[in-house]
Amino acid sequence: MLTDEQIAQQVQLTLKGTNFSNLGERYEGKVRDNYTQPRSEGGKQRIIVVTDRLSAFDKIITTVPFKGQVLNQMAKFWFEQTEDIIGNHVIEFPDPNVVVGRECNALPVEMVMRGYLTGVTSTSVWKHYEKGVRNFCGNQLPDGMKKDQKFAEPILTPSTKAAHGGHDESVSKEAILERGVITEEQFETMAKAAMKLYTRGVEIAAKQGVILVDTKYEFGVTDDGEIVLIDEIHTPDSSRFWFANEYESRFEAGDEQKKIDKEYMRKWLADQGFTGDGDVPEIPDEIKAETARRYIEAYELITGVGFEAEVGDVAQRLETNLQKYMI
Repeated sequence: MLTDEQIAQQVQLTLKGTNFSNLGERYEGKVRDNYTQPRSEGGKQRIIVVTDRLSAFDKIITTVPFKGQVLNQMAKFWFEQTEDIIGNHVIEFPDPNVVVGRECNALPVEMVMRGYLTGVTSTSVWKHYEKGVRNFCGNQLPDGMKKDQKFAEPILTPSTKAAHGGHDESVSKEAILERGVITEEQFETMAKAAMKLYTRGVEIAAKQGVILVDTKYEFGVTDDGEIVLIDEIHTPDSSRFWFANEYESRFEAGDEQKKIDKEYMRKWLADQGFTGDGDVPEIPDEIKAETARRYIEAYELITGVGFEAEVGDVAQRLETNLQKYMI
């Protein structure tokens, strides 16, 4: 793992964003800068640069050292571990912060899998449960459950993908089909894949002493009509992880679980009184560095591989490693 000093040095060298004029058509997401260009084999490909931007409460909050590299390398690990379940968009990883994938038509529904009754935001399943809601996205929840309790079986809580800057909305299968945004066949393909992906993730994480609490999956359709996994998978941005060896004792005591995901930053923001409305509070460098340390720790814990990175200007390295894609 990188030293605290190296992480602190990188605070001033984070990748806030890119604007390559010769990489193709550019689209900026919350965390990723996307460039679309023709493929020599026909069709299109997308160059996805994973920046160090951190989003929480549907807003860009700050940048975190090495975060983009952690997310990209974590996704690489999981794409390789799950490619037998469903195909994915990956062509290659030309840089620690970059994945090149097949251009797909993204389906406007995220498949969110949850294994535990938890959450801190107003839209979380726990907050709804606290208010007396017992049917969440078509899942009937029993009375008498406690925060962070494991469900008898994992539940699927689909979410509509909001436009840039908007809020995602958790809805039932029936509501999605009524809106006509995807077909029932597409929904079933995604739902079955999501359950298998989550099950695989839980099994692999458990071997490392980690609980994969919940996660989301995004899918797209290729030019050939194939539904494939896109974006990312089982990263600290799309997933919640807890330490398995402390789960029972903390649950029985009613204490917060020990987390290894971006909930650390979300909780810090909430403690400052920020949950999405108003101005983002000034975030101290030590909070950014601690968030980075937790991202790196998550990578090493879950993959069992040491995280290797260099302090330096990420943008300059990108310029070099993406030369062959310049048009």
